[in-house]
Amino acid sequence: MSSAQGSRDIAPGFANPPHESQQVFRCVLEAFAHPGRIVRVADTLEAPGGLCRATAAFLLTLADRDTPLWLAPEFDIPEIRDFVRFHAGAPIVGGRAEAVFAVLGHDQPLLFDDFAIGTDAYPDRSATLVIEVPALGAGPAHLWRGPGIDGHASVAMTGPDDGFWRDWTANNGLFPCGVDVVFAAGSHLLALPRGITVEG
Repeated sequence: MSSAQGSRDIAPGFANPPHESQQVFRCVLEAFAHPGRIVRVADTLEAPGGLCRATAAFLLTLADRDTPLWLAPEFDIPEIRDFVRFHAGAPIVGGRAEAVFAVLGHDQPLLFDDFAIGTDAYPDRSATLVIEVPALGAGPAHLWRGPGIDGHASVAMTGPDDGFWRDWTANNGLFPCGVDVVFAAGSHLLALPRGITVEG
């Protein structure tokens, strides 16, 4: 199959890549600067293979040839692999330990296991997990505290269970090491940096 023939089967990326990627980048920065704040990043993007639009927009904006990507089994399909490789050029890796970014569903077992957590000298050498959830802003609420939050934030979402939040507490205890999380649902993102404690 020629590359031209193959590209016809790949979902389109941004209609205006420079403008839209800058917009999404600003939204992601806002989400990390203000944990618990839900941001809208993509309304019109066509996401492939069951990805939500927000995850696709995040990958188009942040992933590149220097950011190995790990896909959970339900996302490790040709439509998504081809989309990421064609539009972002990110290498897709088979091992979690190699990943800079990862895409997972909230119901994956052992969500945090085996990803890079950085080191005391280089805490930035850690993975960011994009976790898709059914909804943001609805469902069980937890109190988030930490940098970027004035006092506390009450953050509601559906999907993550008590086991997830226990694992998050362990991850938070590794600070300044640990993974960062971005929750994605529909066109919205919500960042949970490693320095945030979650209660309730």
